[in-house]
Amino acid sequence: MKNEITLKAVVLGITLSMLLSGAMAYLGLFAGMTVSASIPAAVLSMGILSLFKKSNILENNLVQTAASAGESLAAGVIFTIPALILMGYWDSFDYLEVAKISAIGGVIGVMFTVPLRRAFILVAKLQYPEGIATAEVLKAGDKARKSSDIASRKGLKMILMSSLAGGIMKLSELGFSMWNVVLEKAINFGNVIFGLGTNLSPALLSVGFIVGRNIGILVVCGGLISWGIAIPIYSAINGFEGEPLNAAYSIWNSKIRYLGVGAMVIGGIWSLIKLFNPLIIGIKDSLLALKKVKTTTPNEEQDIPINYVGIVLLIMLIPVFLLYLNIIQSIGIAIILTIILIIFGFLFSAVAAYMAGVVGSSNNPISGVTIATILFSSLLLLFLLGSNNNSGPAGAIMIGAIVCCAAAIGGDNLQDLKTGYIVGATPWKQQIMQLIGVLSAAIVLGLVLDILHTAYTIGSTSLSAPQATLMKSVADGVFKGDLPWDFVYIGAVIAIIIILLDIRQEKRGSEFRIPVLAVAVGIYLPIELTVPIFIGGMINHLAKKTGTSTTSEENGLLLASGLITGETLMAIFIAIPIFITGSKDWWPSLPGYDILGLCSFLAVIYWLYNTAIKK
Repeated sequence: MKNEITLKAVVLGITLSMLLSGAMAYLGLFAGMTVSASIPAAVLSMGILSLFKKSNILENNLVQTAASAGESLAAGVIFTIPALILMGYWDSFDYLEVAKISAIGGVIGVMFTVPLRRAFILVAKLQYPEGIATAEVLKAGDKARKSSDIASRKGLKMILMSSLAGGIMKLSELGFSMWNVVLEKAINFGNVIFGLGTNLSPALLSVGFIVGRNIGILVVCGGLISWGIAIPIYSAINGFEGEPLNAAYSIWNSKIRYLGVGAMVIGGIWSLIKLFNPLIIGIKDSLLALKKVKTTTPNEEQDIPINYVGIVLLIMLIPVFLLYLNIIQSIGIAIILTIILIIFGFLFSAVAAYMAGVVGSSNNPISGVTIATILFSSLLLLFLLGSNNNSGPAGAIMIGAIVCCAAAIGGDNLQDLKTGYIVGATPWKQQIMQLIGVLSAAIVLGLVLDILHTAYTIGSTSLSAPQATLMKSVADGVFKGDLPWDFVYIGAVIAIIIILLDIRQEKRGSEFRIPVLAVAVGIYLPIELTVPIFIGGMINHLAKKTGTSTTSEENGLLLASGLITGETLMAIFIAIPIFITGSKDWWPSLPGYDILGLCSFLAVIYWLYNTAIKK
């Protein structure tokens, strides 16, 4: 049996978790986004472990598991905790408080993944596109390392070539600012604005290729609901000011994206209703595993025992209660908030885990899930405390912070467990490494946030913290009474209509289903992110129509995996010197090559299609 948890795997996992969480914290606050670290961490691990005489694919898998857990925790932290600074509740970041909040949320997220693994990977059999891509990267590297098989070496060569291409494109766009990564245009007919655009990201294109046509269509349909229907209607009724494109974004940011909030709330509840049986089966299987003799249970079925999960969750209730008691100064309300936290934590961890299985971790709407949590929490606290209590918005943000961390971890960890399932890893060992990655990141994130805020002031033009700003707007909006409720309600109605359409498709026996959360994601995201996912899905579909062979399918997947690898790895590499120097001008600016960016994107489309078709 191959060794999995080794000293070098643990040390490397801790190191990469700390580095990637710090880099992602800065990148998220600066650019308003993070990237999934599973694939780049796998590549980094593969390269470092190759220096040792004895290393294997399972060690590589555990390293990327710990590292990506750190990156995911960073996303959960920066989407929420800076809101406490923005609303004036904190004057500066308290290192111990940040570490405590992030550790609690991360550990809860890991624990929730134990029954969810069985429910979503074994029962529901969700895809987890980036998990599949990570597994392909690991397998190709392992085959090439230990075998002289020509096909294996060709597979690794494919990944290396596509990684290089994706990395060069990202370096040119993000590092040297040679071209704008978004092609977008808005036009108006009188007061009516129509806007459309696409991101030139090979990674988004590759995610679309992996998830396929159906999901690609649904995601872009969600984008068209916002940008092709809602914004034109709103602008026709209310008019607009300024240049059409800026006006369209202003309308979307202040009003239309809240359609996605309403749709996600209903979609999340409906998804849990539909997934109730798989969840129950997963929990029952976990309980039954306690009665089995360990030697009779295959490695790939051994989770952390469910009784241990229960004990850890009960222990976590203590610091959660004390946290809310310190904010609200009421034992009764602190108990209520603790109960709400556990319910929401599991609810939205399940939703995030499900969506990661559908559209990938990088496109998982964690911020939307968090908005829903803060919305519910704010309404509850408004009822309990009244509108004049200054602690209400902060309490809602604290609930949202822990839930956001748990949901981010839940989605990413299920993706990593999918990778482990494919390569034959032991689930409980991955879950242990997820805990190690979470705690390693929690140690450094408070310090990173404090340093960044001291030097550049979070909320300034240098570090705008867009997601945290939105969370602050939702919490303050509820207590001040200026939240756009009409758009939240309309989004809920849209979700109900989509659910009814999906039920109709199910009764007809149609292969084309309409999962509501896929559409809700598209509504909430800027349309330029949904278009390349759609294009990638159509490439997959058109390639299959040619009668693609097994070899061409594998080559297409390897190429897509490499493109994701190169882009995400380079994005992290670019973020590191920015984080170290604190200067966004660290990389030289070489603008004026927009046509080169478009041509490169079109070349990648052709390359991916030509690789995937039957030769």
